[in-house]
Amino acid sequence: MKTRSAVLQRLEAPAPYSESKPLVVEELELEEPHAGELLVRIAAAGLCHSDLSVINGNRPRPTPMALGHEAAGVVERVGAGVVDVEEGDHVVLTFVPSCGQCDRCSSGNPAMCRPAAAANGEGRMLSGGMRFAREDGTRVHHHLGVSAFSERTVVARGSAVVIDRHVPLDIAVLVGCGVLTGAGAVLNTGLVRPGDSVVVFGMGGVGLSAVMGAALASATPLIAVDPVPAKRELARELGATAAFAPEEAEEGVRDLTGGGADFAVECVGSAPVMEQAYRCTGPGGTTIGVGLPHPSKQLTVPALSIVAEGRTVKGSYMGSASPQRDVPRLLKLWQAGRLPLDKLRAGNLELDAVNEAMDTLHGGETVRQLLLPHGEPGLPRAE
Repeated sequence: MKTRSAVLQRLEAPAPYSESKPLVVEELELEEPHAGELLVRIAAAGLCHSDLSVINGNRPRPTPMALGHEAAGVVERVGAGVVDVEEGDHVVLTFVPSCGQCDRCSSGNPAMCRPAAAANGEGRMLSGGMRFAREDGTRVHHHLGVSAFSERTVVARGSAVVIDRHVPLDIAVLVGCGVLTGAGAVLNTGLVRPGDSVVVFGMGGVGLSAVMGAALASATPLIAVDPVPAKRELARELGATAAFAPEEAEEGVRDLTGGGADFAVECVGSAPVMEQAYRCTGPGGTTIGVGLPHPSKQLTVPALSIVAEGRTVKGSYMGSASPQRDVPRLLKLWQAGRLPLDKLRAGNLELDAVNEAMDTLHGGETVRQLLLPHGEPGLPRAE
């Protein structure tokens, strides 16, 4: 079958992307789902800094690649052997296609699935090979097993979470990466408890989701750090009790916490910002790294403080989540009015506007833009 997809041609393209055009919307051939796979019609795809990390070379991936990793849609076909998903099911797609059998998956840590990590790094399906191809036969790689910037995609069963059809798909999409990662960093990785003090650096979609997660956990004080005043204000709307520009953060956090926060969550993908986050914790504090810095960057912290002050530095990939458990839980919290996902949305765009959308994302002034490959009228919703 045919599908229009935004294909990344090369890495390290310069901004503005509306001029360098690293992404080209092409009509590709898409194979039918193989055994253990699903064909999904994409209703909405979120634009995330992890997509920018591929374009700018922070997360090197093979090209050409059908980009995009945060999506929600409707199952159109089911491959052989899939018995727990039906045509017409609404799904959220997640960017680690858990195999369910390796030591990491079986120990309850599917975000660290070994076969999925290998498949994602090589830009292929979990079961091997690629399902996208150009007319001349050139294979097009998959992005994190999802390739969300497409009208349709084929994914492994382990990439899809079936959700309640009453949740609009342009809301559900936000949970596929940003909310799962940000809220998960606080709730799963940090295990933040009521009364713990938390400071979050970077008020993009992931950082704001970390603020929402910390608010759910009744953290206090809950401090947001970002250079953009509008984002600091949005963080306050989502539960932050204080917000600072980066140059004010260290003194402000120390004053509000009596010497340093229990948890600092870095959602920027910058080694210097992670070092600042570490400085904002107190003795016994935990620094959680969520953003994706360039592979060449190094983190420098006072070695003695780790032992003498009992500090911890932890990584959090995909919010240490179990998507089959956590995605439905987060959507139930939205339905109950306790997780204001609506406030993360920053506008809907057509697939052909993907490079311009990347410029907006690169500028740091927005939160979550959505690409609607079929346009507003085609957005599937439950009746």
